[in-house]
Amino acid sequence: MITIKSEREIELMKVSGALVAQTLDLLEQEIKPGMTTKELDRMAEVFIRDHHAVPSFLNYVPKSDPDVTPYPATLCVSINEEVVHGVPNIKRVVKEGDIVSIDCGVYKGGYHGDAARTFVLGIIDEKVQQLVDVTNECLERGIAMAVEGNRLHDISSAIEEYARSFRFSVIENMVGHGIGSDLHEDPAVPNYGRKHTGVKLVEGMTLAIEPMIALGRSRRAVSRRNEWVAVTEDGKASAHFEHTIVVRPGKAEVLTRTFLTK
Repeated sequence: MITIKSEREIELMKVSGALVAQTLDLLEQEIKPGMTTKELDRMAEVFIRDHHAVPSFLNYVPKSDPDVTPYPATLCVSINEEVVHGVPNIKRVVKEGDIVSIDCGVYKGGYHGDAARTFVLGIIDEKVQQLVDVTNECLERGIAMAVEGNRLHDISSAIEEYARSFRFSVIENMVGHGIGSDLHEDPAVPNYGRKHTGVKLVEGMTLAIEPMIALGRSRRAVSRRNEWVAVTEDGKASAHFEHTIVVRPGKAEVLTRTFLTK
């Protein structure tokens, strides 16, 4: 069931969304080659708790798979071919030439915020840089369609069309989602689809839009090493950007944007 948020609820979501953005700003300033993913995770957890909030992902268990091991970290830190859900580890070091996707969720005041950015460490292959830039633009194009009166898959189609125009692949089995008092709510927001289809968008819908785009020909993310981390089928790089937004007339309102982002 899709929930329409009141203005009071949206104001609460703005607080959690702002804290997500601030956490990612901190990580953007601090991340450098030689750091472990666990260092990044600990930095984020301390920052979030210092602001009287709780990490959304820590100990998370999806309702669709209640037998899975609870997620053991504050962040998802996914490197290169890892699409999403990279589990921070004291032995995993980020290196010059990596792309590092960091997904962060915050729970405060009864509501969640959720966002992700892909960071570039040093000089990388030109095509991988293009992948990162295109994925970020996919997010912006998806957000531009999240307006009252459009259909859900207008968001999906905008993302897919732009990604495929560069011959990149859309990861089809990982999707965005509704968000609010629960981290994952209806509706699912796929990154591919046919325009003018899907549920009609209504003011007050809150969505986490998150394109996951791959360099190679992977259309699915597959599990590796543990129950959580998902990688591209062909081992080529993947990028990930995400914002929490509110559907509005004319232009969506982004709850997780800061001065450091476009």
